[in-house]
Amino acid sequence: MPTTETIKQERMHIRLDTLSKQKLEKAASYSHKKLSEFVLSQSLSAAETIISEHERLTLSSDDWILFLDALENPPSKNAKLKEALALHKKSGHPSFLGLHFLQLRI
Repeated sequence: MPTTETIKQERMHIRLDTLSKQKLEKAASYSHKKLSEFVLSQSLSAAETIISEHERLTLSSDDWILFLDALENPPSKNAKLKEALALHKKSGHPSFLGLHFLQLRI
């Protein structure tokens, strides 16, 4: 029995020219998929790549060490930092930066 997560309830409609549709149909055929399955799988793959590029921070080994040091030994709050924090609070932006991953590149 399908769960609510697997039930497809949303729809998207796109307009495209004949040549683009033919190209997608050919690629779907080569992939042994229906056109909608092919377009959805390729779109989701591209979406995951783009989201990852924007939400992942990759650090070199040296930068990772500097980052950890800054976390463990943060600088004291000087006047400019206090001013920046006050401006940030006024802006209404969330405190969390949306960085989901830190990846160490060795």
